[in-house]
Amino acid sequence: MWYFLTKYVFVGPGLALMGRPRSEGHDENVPESGGALFASNHLAVVDSFYLPMMLRRRVYFLAKAEYFTESGLKGWLKKVFFTAVGQIPIDRAGGDAALGALNAGRRVVEDGGLLCLYPEGTRSPDGRLYKGKTGLARIALETGKPVIPVAMIGTDRINPPGTIMPRPTRITVKFGAPMDFSRYEGMAGNRFIERAVTDEIMYELMRLTGQEYVDIYAGKLKNKDGTYRKAEDVMTGEAENPPSGAA
Repeated sequence: MWYFLTKYVFVGPGLALMGRPRSEGHDENVPESGGALFASNHLAVVDSFYLPMMLRRRVYFLAKAEYFTESGLKGWLKKVFFTAVGQIPIDRAGGDAALGALNAGRRVVEDGGLLCLYPEGTRSPDGRLYKGKTGLARIALETGKPVIPVAMIGTDRINPPGTIMPRPTRITVKFGAPMDFSRYEGMAGNRFIERAVTDEIMYELMRLTGQEYVDIYAGKLKNKDGTYRKAEDVMTGEAENPPSGAA
């Protein structure tokens, strides 16, 4: 109930007026029933609002655990809101910490639902597309369900990182053709296969969005104080300081 009230009453009308959203490729590429995964680029917080607005079916997201653990009244309200609209908390530390959320997401897809993940793991700090994490690929391989690439266009202008008040602009949500990875059946858990699947998804997102691709994780750019370093500086530093034992 809260999901649809938020979509059609509390939040949706205002966002529709602010962003005048339009979709491309929905009817051709989004299944009317059955489980599927969405792999989307991530430019702003409102990505998780505009995508549901363009779908006739309900969609679930894996949301960062911090949305559910903040203290005080604001934190409680966030927890109630994100829980009510079906968000699944995920620990972005990765590895075993995120396994429970990935399993919950897998169950959504296996039960015939739609699940959206942002392979980059965080919002792009500069509008470019960054290296994808392999969690989405693992769910796709474990369930055998298709992956539908999604291009969010314009959300970085309506809600740039660090801003509070939205700025009117035009939002476009593009749905690409479903990607079938059945040729890798039985290979879930193989990190080389999961990386290959992830890179294939990121290439399709790059093609669909028109974004420049950067082959490092966006999370590496973030400083402890919340500011960001330039990707070029991070890549230069990694080249100058190779991992121990590297040639």
